[in-house]
Amino acid sequence: MSGLDLEELAEIELQRDEEEAAALRAARRPSAAPSVAPPAGPDLELSMNHPFYDVARHGILQVAGEDRFGRRVVTFCCCRMPPSHELNHRRLLEYLKYTLDQYVESDYTIIYFHYGLSSRNKPSLRWLQSAYKEFDRRYKKNLKALYVVHPTNFIKILWTILKPLVSHKFGKKVTYFNYLSELREHLKYDQLSIPQEVLRYDEELRNLHAGRLPPPTKIPPPRPPLPTQQFGVSLQYLKDKNQGELIPPVLRYTVTYLREKGLHTEGLFRRSASVQTVREIQRLYNQGKPVNFDDYGDIHLPAVILKTFLRELPQPLLTFEAYEQILEITSVESSLRVTCCRQILQNLPEHNYAVLSYLMGFLHEVSQESISNKMNSSNLACVFGLNLIWPSQGASSLGALVPLNLFTELLIEHHGKVFSRRPEEEERGAQAGERGGPRARGSAPDGGAAGGRPASGLARPPLPPRPLTTAGRLL
Repeated sequence: MSGLDLEELAEIELQRDEEEAAALRAARRPSAAPSVAPPAGPDLELSMNHPFYDVARHGILQVAGEDRFGRRVVTFCCCRMPPSHELNHRRLLEYLKYTLDQYVESDYTIIYFHYGLSSRNKPSLRWLQSAYKEFDRRYKKNLKALYVVHPTNFIKILWTILKPLVSHKFGKKVTYFNYLSELREHLKYDQLSIPQEVLRYDEELRNLHAGRLPPPTKIPPPRPPLPTQQFGVSLQYLKDKNQGELIPPVLRYTVTYLREKGLHTEGLFRRSASVQTVREIQRLYNQGKPVNFDDYGDIHLPAVILKTFLRELPQPLLTFEAYEQILEITSVESSLRVTCCRQILQNLPEHNYAVLSYLMGFLHEVSQESISNKMNSSNLACVFGLNLIWPSQGASSLGALVPLNLFTELLIEHHGKVFSRRPEEEERGAQAGERGGPRARGSAPDGGAAGGRPASGLARPPLPPRPLTTAGRLL
């Protein structure tokens, strides 16, 4: 599995972490957090003359007493990291080295509090790789333990990505703690300055895993979706509320905008966006209000909205039923895979097929501009594979990522073949034409619509409309 696959899966897991943390906060019971430590924050005596005041003022790093072996303890708190555009990560690395330089001549311990890392404040994978390389033997030799508190699947995938760089000896120093209470065996717990956010999160996790649900709060009963709802509702609902239109408005609007202004954007679909902004735009769409992406000044925002729409469908676009079939694509001979893709898509509902064809047609256009946007069909497949299909129970495993991405890549790369009529349908149509005379202009064989679906009681969905052009420019 390539690093690109794992990096995309890590990004998806990080988004899930954010959603689960938000769900825990929403269900939080109104009780005070344990008072085992004072509110965490930057050192009040920190001088503005500090050489790293711009970074140190956030309180990301703290020197927190000693462990039970008398080793100095340094803590790193993700929840104190500001958004990436407000923090120079290179300066953060220099500050980390500056802090450790004061202790590396003796044995020391690092505690990493993972809670609070999000798509808004996470450093890049390249930064993590360079950080590990810059910490030479002088830093690693006397580091006796690295404690990772509240690890998630994101951490496990990240560890897999970095494993080629990490020595076996260093790997043995890493210990995962699911709860803060597990730190007590190794540290002088009362000396730690743990952020209140981490304390609350730990309490919520313990209550959840112990089966103690918070008492019912005054939450209004769930409302039926709005007539203009776009996110979290089925394609059938969207079709019914849009006069039978198969392509949901939010999908058509975002694709149109990206087609006009984003085809040449480097890394399209690979960048994240502010969670708050995404929620705001979802709210506008759900209320049927207009959205002008020009007002936000971020071409990656509509790309995230498009992925979010797919991810929040009640059932994946490729349906749960197709999941096991798609996993078998790697065992199919290369020359037969496109045919296999077409066979799998035959069983899709009409609206799923239409939306999939429309989306894959657009992604094919994006891949055709890969010289400038660096997003070929393989890269796009890494981004969209897990947004198009997932199992009905649990999450996709790492092993499932290869066939899911391969299937998606085939849909993008061979869009014209996958979504065109089959040769046997063409032959049947020609025979029908010979028996019944010439067909009316614009009609399709077997009474279906152009774009070719297997004969059934449903009309075949149309191919995605080709973009209009004028003077060589896409409209």
